[in-house]
Amino acid sequence: MTEPSAYELDAWHNIQLFKARPLSRMISNAGEQVAVGAAELGQRATQYLEKHPGAQSAVSRGQKFVAKGANAVGAGARKAADALPDWSGAAFGSMRQTVGRVSRVGLSPKRVVASHQKRGHDVARLLDLRRLDLEQIDAVRGRGASLYYPAIAALSGAGAGLVISGGELATAASAGAAAAPSGAVVAGAFVGDAAFVLGLASRSVGHVSLLYGYDPEEPSEKLFMMSVVNAGTAMSASAKTAAMADISRLTQALIRGKAWAVLDRSIVAQVYKQFAKAFEVRFTKQSLGKVLPAVGIAVGGAFNWATLESIVDVADVAYRRRFLLEKYPHLADEEAPRTFPNAGLEGPDDVDEKISVIGELAEAGGPDLH
Repeated sequence: MTEPSAYELDAWHNIQLFKARPLSRMISNAGEQVAVGAAELGQRATQYLEKHPGAQSAVSRGQKFVAKGANAVGAGARKAADALPDWSGAAFGSMRQTVGRVSRVGLSPKRVVASHQKRGHDVARLLDLRRLDLEQIDAVRGRGASLYYPAIAALSGAGAGLVISGGELATAASAGAAAAPSGAVVAGAFVGDAAFVLGLASRSVGHVSLLYGYDPEEPSEKLFMMSVVNAGTAMSASAKTAAMADISRLTQALIRGKAWAVLDRSIVAQVYKQFAKAFEVRFTKQSLGKVLPAVGIAVGGAFNWATLESIVDVADVAYRRRFLLEKYPHLADEEAPRTFPNAGLEGPDDVDEKISVIGELAEAGGPDLH
């Protein structure tokens, strides 16, 4: 087939107009300010962190900034992330490996192929899906992932918010500071939640990749999946630019059949390790609102929901775009600039970490796609 069907042309048009859902835009534009005003959030978060020795140095450095509003929140969040004890990095790495091993259990190419065969689609293996009409893909794809993964993430975020901020309620009730969670407990909750969300993000993107005929266990596919998670969690202008450049370059490299002979699993593992470290810092900074007494539970749930919602949406658009470009390369000539993905207003640079999967790939000894 040399020309897209009417259904596929309509889908391509919708890709150009893509915007994140309202909650994702709210979180992306305002970060942890969604529940309270920026100044109040910064002040209350600082007061909370003052009670924990592990965060004392961060508070002393950030106190004068928190009253300045939105930018101060991002600065305070960065210092809160920096104040996590040294063991948090090792703990995150250990938890990430454990979660990573089970994150894609049950994602079966055979199951996806069988679903298409039940609908009478002429496919025998996963690769065959890529020559189907997009309408046939959508007949099997469904919308369950758009709700299933955000809901699970929200439970984790609410649980982390309960551990981190819930102790404040106990402190008020018992009038005893001993009831407040320790710095180690707070750090552990942040680390555990970040590792769980990263594992869930990997699974959700892997799920979407299978639906479009791409195997998430392929080394090159894992790089594309990382770039999708990166784009789905980027908030600042510079972070978004880096993430979208990664997706665009990887898409073109994969479509053109770049030689991946040097891309062995050890290189991908190195890239993922560095990406995971950067993701932990980004996620911790963005989710500082979980420290707020009482409302931290709601903020934690809402933030995690929006994070997975954004990742699933970006994954769907990224794979949809790649699926169509692979079949119809000439569509790239008709693509409007800076339309993928349009996630709304861009946040300030100091609330985010700029991550480049392609940059990490080159540093690890893989192909340089810049």
